[in-house]
Amino acid sequence: MTRAPSVEAGTESARGAETARGAEAAPAARRTPKPSLLDQPKAVWAVAFACVISFMGIGLVDPILPAISHGLQASPAQVSLLFTSYLVVTAIAMLGVGWLSSRIGSKWTLITGLALIVVFAGLAGLSSSINGIIGFRGGWGLGNAMFIATSLAVIVASARGGFSGAIILYEAALGIGMATGPLLGGLLGGISWRGPFLGVSVLMGIALVATLLFIPKLPRPAVKTDLSAPLKALSHRGLLTMGIVALLYNWGFFTMLGYAPYPMHLEAMQLGLVFTGWGLLVAVFAVFLAPMLQRRFGTAATLYANLLVLAVLMLVIALGVDTPGIVMAAVVLSGACIGVNNTLTTQAVMLVSPVDRAVASSAYGFVRFIGGGLAPFFAGKIAEATNTSMAFIVAAAAFFLAVPVLASGHRLVTAAEQAEESSRADDDEDAELALDAVEGSEA
Repeated sequence: MTRAPSVEAGTESARGAETARGAEAAPAARRTPKPSLLDQPKAVWAVAFACVISFMGIGLVDPILPAISHGLQASPAQVSLLFTSYLVVTAIAMLGVGWLSSRIGSKWTLITGLALIVVFAGLAGLSSSINGIIGFRGGWGLGNAMFIATSLAVIVASARGGFSGAIILYEAALGIGMATGPLLGGLLGGISWRGPFLGVSVLMGIALVATLLFIPKLPRPAVKTDLSAPLKALSHRGLLTMGIVALLYNWGFFTMLGYAPYPMHLEAMQLGLVFTGWGLLVAVFAVFLAPMLQRRFGTAATLYANLLVLAVLMLVIALGVDTPGIVMAAVVLSGACIGVNNTLTTQAVMLVSPVDRAVASSAYGFVRFIGGGLAPFFAGKIAEATNTSMAFIVAAAAFFLAVPVLASGHRLVTAAEQAEESSRADDDEDAELALDAVEGSEA
């Protein structure tokens, strides 16, 4: 390092540089004390758009379930395998995504996942048998696993506005996808049940191009992830607890998503509108209400209340299963609780986990998607063996059971939440001190 010609000259030079930096930094600090949630790099928006299309694939099939059942002469339990093959393959594939991503990089993992979705969604739309669609949905689930696990890690790493802001963006994409998926399914399903599958293939193709164009080459992890890392991560009590909570929550959630269309007795477009109303509540509550409730009551307390309300709504569906209006109202209202739960559960998982976030996402995704995948199939079997109401009673029991499981990890969630708040407060205090120093130098 080169020393200045004299102490006095060096001091004056340092003061001059400090004053110049202060003059530049002060207006910038005043203009943007906190980055806007919408002020994001192109890479984040490209991934968010792909997330919207990806999550469309979950709600997309709801409006066409009865049409597929009728058109291919399949039972509701058989048709529910469209969810089961998709989500169970997603769950199992989650275990290997971190291993793959650490070797080929996040960008190429995203691209490979998107390409698989484009191919298998298109093949599902061209299939002429229920077994063919079930198989192609499994391939779709493989691409979905590669995309979902990696996209969350990319958004968290790239988004402006901190960790919680990144999660809100991710859940907003989830909510918008779930809201627009049923609408697209209803619109295209009114023409043919094949339409929604082919539509997703086209839209994912657009997302694939956007990913290639706007996401820069991302550095590979310095340490390659072991294939067993997600399962080892589940040995951590906090992550395992939240994973089991998510499994039970997704059991109830996907029972409703996969089986509620049948007792409504609606056409594809009408079903699409019902689930669009549900999805809009998911999006609004995930983005706007979840952070407010979290600040007011805390993560754990908010989750307790939401799980209990969801259990009550499933009981309402069970008791009013022969009245389509009651089923529709309960399904739409459940969107509010699901939006809150999705945001806060994802945040809680990332906060309590001591491992790399990509590994945590894979481990968490494995457990929760197992619940989501098995639920619709067993709901159909339970309904066939007993009656339709019993499937929703089991879903209500899953939501109720999630409450004591969450309570067993209450201290871990609360401690992690307080640590995050403390870290955020320290960052804000440092920013304020820096601004005060700049303003003092100006004076």
